[in-house]
Amino acid sequence: MTHDLPSPAAPLRIGTRGSPLALAQAHETRDRLAAAFDLSGDCFEIVPIRTTGDRITDRPLKELGGKGLFTREIESALLEGAIDIAVHSMKDMPVLQPEGLVLDTYLPREDPRDAFVSPARTAIEELAPGAVVGTSSLRRRAQILNRRPDVRVVEFRGNVQTRLRKLAEGVADCTFLAMAGLNRLGQSDVPATPIEVTAMLPAVAQGAIGIERRMDDARVAAMLAAIHDRGTGERLAAERAFLAELDGSCETPIAGLAVIEGDQLRLRGEVLRPDGSQALRDERVCAISEGAETGRAMARDLLAEAGPGFFDWRG
Repeated sequence: MTHDLPSPAAPLRIGTRGSPLALAQAHETRDRLAAAFDLSGDCFEIVPIRTTGDRITDRPLKELGGKGLFTREIESALLEGAIDIAVHSMKDMPVLQPEGLVLDTYLPREDPRDAFVSPARTAIEELAPGAVVGTSSLRRRAQILNRRPDVRVVEFRGNVQTRLRKLAEGVADCTFLAMAGLNRLGQSDVPATPIEVTAMLPAVAQGAIGIERRMDDARVAAMLAAIHDRGTGERLAAERAFLAELDGSCETPIAGLAVIEGDQLRLRGEVLRPDGSQALRDERVCAISEGAETGRAMARDLLAEAGPGFFDWRG
């Protein structure tokens, strides 16, 4: 496909959010494609796109419509031909893509764990009764309240620098970030302690980068196939099937993580009430090829265990 490769005169346009982390993910995508096809960096153009989630920072994500807040404008640009591929944090991605788009390329997954961030503490257990925890994540809010119903949770949005400033100003005693983001940004100076997944199950697909393309773009499909990480794809197939069967919006606190152990896949899942008063969990092992069906089956069983009253709070 040499004649179809991008060039400085006709670069491959990579759409992304404009945050430091999103740009780092776009640069990683560019670098992997450049290495795979022995191309120079100027054969690619990174196109930052401002999304609804970026514009509105003073309201909870749930009030704004949940998943899709960080993807809609980027996907519109992709459908319109303004960009050639879109690079996303997979934990932000709805389980269904708009007609005409496909999401089937994943880069090697980073550390999926959450990080406890505090200038004075290293664990949730160290917080004093009544401590203030800052997070904009419905999942993290529910998980914290499930473990520590004695703390107070407040809305906490912004990039890493903004959140650290808020901590320094005493707005909250601690917050949470994804270890993957800190690692990709090289921010080892942040007072962050990894939380083991047995203590706090991460968001579905946390730590994974996905690359979206137009379904009919065979040229791009061939290029992306060269950088796709099969293991990440197999893990996300199970996690996202679990999410899709449960809810798939940002209106339900859901956590899930799949890991590959030899020729088997281990899937952990969790669904909670937003106030943390109840948490339902399951864990299963299956053949890697059966990951998606296992995710759907686990979700169905958790829904049955939850019963008809579990989701009443959604109105």
